[in-house]
Amino acid sequence: MRSIKQIVKAQRVNMGGIFLDQPLPYYGINQIDPFLLIHHWKEDLPGGQKQESVGVGPHPHRGFAPVTFIFQGNVHHRDSLGTESVVLGGGTQWMNSGKGIVHSERPSKELAAEGGTFEIIQFWVNAPAKNKMDEPNYQPLSKEETPVVRSEDGKVQVGVVAGEFQGTTSSIETYSPMLILRLQVEKGGKMSIPIPENYNALLYLLNGSLEVNENQEAREKDMLWFNNDSATIHVKGEETTRAIVLAGQPIEESLATRGPFVMNTQRELVEAIRDYQAGKMGRLVEQFED
Repeated sequence: MRSIKQIVKAQRVNMGGIFLDQPLPYYGINQIDPFLLIHHWKEDLPGGQKQESVGVGPHPHRGFAPVTFIFQGNVHHRDSLGTESVVLGGGTQWMNSGKGIVHSERPSKELAAEGGTFEIIQFWVNAPAKNKMDEPNYQPLSKEETPVVRSEDGKVQVGVVAGEFQGTTSSIETYSPMLILRLQVEKGGKMSIPIPENYNALLYLLNGSLEVNENQEAREKDMLWFNNDSATIHVKGEETTRAIVLAGQPIEESLATRGPFVMNTQRELVEAIRDYQAGKMGRLVEQFED
């Protein structure tokens, strides 16, 4: 089994007035190649709000894939390609930003008005240099469209969001080889999770607790970063637990980041900012119903 390199407890951060739990980046850990950032956002919406006053308004991206797991509530996506999509709990929004896209991410009009729990995880996946200027694309994956694999005891459910797991393959197209999983583990449920040894891998718990590799306890909002010394991670539910596995082949290229842009050089970052300001990533004017 893979040994654990480090356990990180997510830190509470303020992102423009939105309070999130952030396990990555962390002090001394700028990335776990190809993964750059993980934000876990859970909020009880009070209701009585307009959609335009909640969520995140139009903003650009270039050079990576921002991916959103919806756990509770929903996300209404709009972008400069003309896409408009609402994905419900259990679904995923995978957006390859390529050479540039502008999008917004908000709870639906109904959720804003009626209130309820809104919970998502967004993580950023770097793109190889050869793909950073590809045409952007948006890939929604509903709960019903997500392939599911169950453990032999029936107590662990694995949603295969990207990559191949135990003969089951997702339809999501990624920039580089990876395995992205959503785990629902009942108390006492056990499962061994095979991951290619050359993939960097991490496990993040939204809630609950797990016994990992038969001797390590992992708790709510822990991120476990594994060494590349085996091809298996073993989990057992100490209580009902939701978790994600992010694993991918490292890109091993230089990294230059500034806000919503992820490139290889500072010059490319300057070009990204100029292109956005010149409207070369498209424009998004949101239309809201009364």
